[in-house]
Amino acid sequence: MPKESSLYIGSWKGRKDSRMLKKRHKVNLDMRNLQIEKLCSDTWKDIYRFIYYKVLNREEAEDITQETYIKAFAYLKEKNQDIDNYLGFLKTIALNILRDRWRIKKRAGYIINIEELDEGAIKSEDFTENTVNHIVIEKVMQSLTFEQRRIIELRIIKGFSVAETAKVIKKSEGAIRIMQYRALQDLAEKFNSLDI
Repeated sequence: MPKESSLYIGSWKGRKDSRMLKKRHKVNLDMRNLQIEKLCSDTWKDIYRFIYYKVLNREEAEDITQETYIKAFAYLKEKNQDIDNYLGFLKTIALNILRDRWRIKKRAGYIINIEELDEGAIKSEDFTENTVNHIVIEKVMQSLTFEQRRIIELRIIKGFSVAETAKVIKKSEGAIRIMQYRALQDLAEKFNSLDI
């Protein structure tokens, strides 16, 4: 008789342990999902910008950003390793994806229909004008103060928000807005004074 009662208690205890394990597993999954969500929300802007400056195409940058996170999470799930620098880890994955895509494009080449080419447009295209414009813009930008150039670079070229720029430059958001306004006014003035 003692054997039966101990078996009964043991099996009841086993069901209770099974329920506790399921509950723990659900809690672990919930925690993991929260960690993944936090990782994405903390890093997606940096990863997207990193990719966008490489491809200069919004749709392609979005696709590669998604693919980066998918590959990263698959790797983390498979290897079950802790990563010290997630941003660096994600940028490495993104760069590998970019290299793979560039390799594929390079192998495929570009298809050009010779009959559809407009010889007049090709002959009239003047690359020296683009080079001169680039040199003029660089020269005018160099005439700005370092802080003004930095604000133009962060706000306009890299697309940082006012708050992000304020953090980088360590000034208030109001000061950033004023400095950006003055820098753009100076640029406009200098471009207008040039006879281009």
